[in-house]
Amino acid sequence: MSPFTGSAARTSEWQHLRVEHADGVATVTLARPEKLNALTFGAYADLRDLLAQLSRERSVRALVLAGEGRGFCSGGDVDEIIGATLSMDTAQLLDFNRMTGQTVRAIRECPFPVIAAVHGVAAGAGAVLALAADFRVADPTARFAFLFTRVGLSGGDMGAAYLLPRVVGLGHATRLLMLGDSVRAPEAERIGLISELTDEGRADEAAQQLARRLAEGPALAYAQTKALLTAELDMPLAAAVELDASTQALLMNGEDYAEFHAAFKEKRPPKWRGR
Repeated sequence: MSPFTGSAARTSEWQHLRVEHADGVATVTLARPEKLNALTFGAYADLRDLLAQLSRERSVRALVLAGEGRGFCSGGDVDEIIGATLSMDTAQLLDFNRMTGQTVRAIRECPFPVIAAVHGVAAGAGAVLALAADFRVADPTARFAFLFTRVGLSGGDMGAAYLLPRVVGLGHATRLLMLGDSVRAPEAERIGLISELTDEGRADEAAQQLARRLAEGPALAYAQTKALLTAELDMPLAAAVELDASTQALLMNGEDYAEFHAAFKEKRPPKWRGR
């Protein structure tokens, strides 16, 4: 995302999310525990706009997405979203579905790693938000369910049919998206849906530890690695290796590359600047 801004002012007031910053790490918490953090129209839009703002500011080097209470996120709110969409016309429904997809794109396209800290349920749209993250750190209570066919909709919602086969393979993705069955933590780890399985109650802590490690590292190298992982999913090999070469040539002109060499020669840890 471009760092250049227009006339719109930044905001620190996010009505549908709790946002905290510390040492280059942003922690974004879905905070409707009484509804298992069910998403509303405002929550989608706030998350989309927050990620765009943080991407422009370049002050965040890693982001943790978490859920308050008994679970990560139960998906779209049945009354506030599913009920409301029944009275929308096609143009309004298209606007809504595009917005949810823009939220997933914002997670994939922001220039810093996103870590989903998952405990309890991650269902429907909640499962896709976790899927879109770069890392999924989960405890044994975590369970993922892509429930869209269970409500009579396509399992390929919000980019799930694009992302999930690339994470767990076509066979597992077909089963999960077609049937909408719940996948508990042990199986999710086995098929590659979970990046790190923690002890019970430790997902948030482990996600914060990973975020701090990433925040202390070479931010520009991480940003370009994330961009290449997304961009090269659909590229032929020739185009991918050419993009790799161009990216490396640019990074070899950067301060961090020179800093690594200096630190190696001086037998000290590098002081990464993200440049």
